[in-house]
Amino acid sequence: MTTQDNLHKHLLDNLKTGVVVMDNKLRLLYLNVAAESLLEISVRKASQLFIGDVFIRAAEDIGEMQTALNNSNSFTKRQTQLQLMHGKAIDVDYTITPYEESGEQRALLEIMSLEHSYRISREESLNSSHATTRELLRGLAHEIKNPLGGIRGAAQLLAQELNSEELGDYTNVIIGEADRLHKLVDRLVGSRQPLNMQATNIHEVLERVRSLVAAEISGKGISLIRDYDPSIPAVFADSSQLIQAMLNIVRNAMQSLFNPKVEHDLGRIYLRTRIIRSATIGAKFHRLAASIKIIDNGPGIKPEIIDTIFYPMISGRAEGTGLGLSITHSIIKQHKGLIECESRPGATCFTVLLPLTPPD
Repeated sequence: MTTQDNLHKHLLDNLKTGVVVMDNKLRLLYLNVAAESLLEISVRKASQLFIGDVFIRAAEDIGEMQTALNNSNSFTKRQTQLQLMHGKAIDVDYTITPYEESGEQRALLEIMSLEHSYRISREESLNSSHATTRELLRGLAHEIKNPLGGIRGAAQLLAQELNSEELGDYTNVIIGEADRLHKLVDRLVGSRQPLNMQATNIHEVLERVRSLVAAEISGKGISLIRDYDPSIPAVFADSSQLIQAMLNIVRNAMQSLFNPKVEHDLGRIYLRTRIIRSATIGAKFHRLAASIKIIDNGPGIKPEIIDTIFYPMISGRAEGTGLGLSITHSIIKQHKGLIECESRPGATCFTVLLPLTPPD
């Protein structure tokens, strides 16, 4: 391979658009890194594979590609869904462009995943709503804390004037409840302390979480299963804050498995880590990111709240405060990361993506 060829390959592999080169019979000759990731197939396995074996049940799309090739015309299709050979469906825009190379007809297929744009739109909407909610809560917290302080102070003064121990118990209840509400308001608002960012081993964070919940699940038919990728380098993070974020998710999974509606012989919570290449977090592209998945086989999250679970005071449990996932979202956002959730009965998966390069 010449220096020029190496340069071209390097440029193609740094594109976020999937690029596929095919011959005149729509057999695959080349895939760049983005195409390998999007189509979930390596260039070695894809070599000489017919495009119809990669996109299954896509006769209409393949017919349009062949027509474009036969007529030597470029063809673009917007917002279409293609099903991969592994069964996964992807939403994409694609363009096929015929060209000649050394006297032979070729087809250049450019595939742009719509998942990134959908994800960015969802993230921006969630972050905007979350920021608005957070400001409202801060204003509300200020209004609540002032009278709470007055109530607590009055109860303390009243306790000093009372001679009856029984009446003193009542003032102690007032003071205790005022303190409890004060702490609840603080949790709603969240911490304003700056993060202590440093190189952090994500597996040490997960092992700490595992040790914290081990006693709570002991003898309750729940198994914590580790599936770690030891090649993941250190992430730039505040380890104590990440422990809190992951602990909130694992505890949610644990509590869902205590649900009497759960039908299984054994509750399972998977802690899974992987390296993700070419990850888009927010509007920023990262060559590498750490993926942490927390998966449980519980009853799933109700469809009517799945889009709002990261908002404060939203909970799928009657006894829940609805603060855990809101706090987790804030922590992950502070780390310039991304958190998402997919859920159906028997499989709920929270995915956290953290960039593997320190922020600028």
